[in-house]
Amino acid sequence: MSHDELSIDIKTENHGETLVYKLRGSLDLATSPSVRAALLDAASQGNHHMIVDLTKLEFLDSTGLGALIGAHRRALENGGQVRLVVHDGPIARLLNITGLMRVFPVYGTLADAMGDQARLTVAP
Repeated sequence: MSHDELSIDIKTENHGETLVYKLRGSLDLATSPSVRAALLDAASQGNHHMIVDLTKLEFLDSTGLGALIGAHRRALENGGQVRLVVHDGPIARLLNITGLMRVFPVYGTLADAMGDQARLTVAP
C-alpha cells in the first residue's frame, strides 16, 4: 500500500451511553484530523464513554496517538473515558512501548471493553 492510498474508515455504533468507533485503515498524519474531530465532537455532545476498536487498523503513528489521547482527556474532564480494543500485534506493542497501556483501559475484544472486563495489562 503506497502512502497515497492510506485512508481511514470510521464506523460508529451507539450502545446506549457508550459510542463505539470501529476504525479501519491507517490512523496517521493524513487521517488523524478526521478521527480527532469525530471523537471530540462526540465528547462535546455529552457522549463521554467511548470505545475505539483498533483491531482493523493497519497503521498508527504519533499523530493518531495524539488524536486518541485528546479524546481521552476530553472524556475524563467530563467524567467519562475512552477504552481501546486491540489485538496482539504492532498496535498493542506501540501502546505498550509508549506507556499508553497504563493510560487507557485496553481490551482484547469489543465484548470485554463493553463489559469493562478482562483489561489487558502491560507486558513485561
